[in-house]
Amino acid sequence: MIVVNIDNLEINYELIKDNDGFNYDEFIEYYTPYFKNFDYIVGDISYSKLRLKGFYNSNNKHVKEHNNIDNLDKYFKEFCSYKCKYFVLKKISKNVLSK
Repeated sequence: MIVVNIDNLEINYELIKDNDGFNYDEFIEYYTPYFKNFDYIVGDISYSKLRLKGFYNSNNKHVKEHNNIDNLDKYFKEFCSYKCKYFVLKKISKNVLSK
């Protein structure tokens, strides 16, 4: 389990795919509050830099074609380097931390 503490929230993720791209320290460095509401976070390595993108489940009210997890293969083909290193995290819980 990957745990992120940000904005008085503890968010737990499960690493569901790792194509030799996940590095916890690098992930935490690039993670921002922007990603806290996404169902999935996809990270890919391009030119030795980590890029993060948020995705939603297909039944989420915020889902669009470009951020639907069902279109992940299309995202890799169109926006990522060929055979890039990558990972996929799935949010499993989000809890408010007490002060």
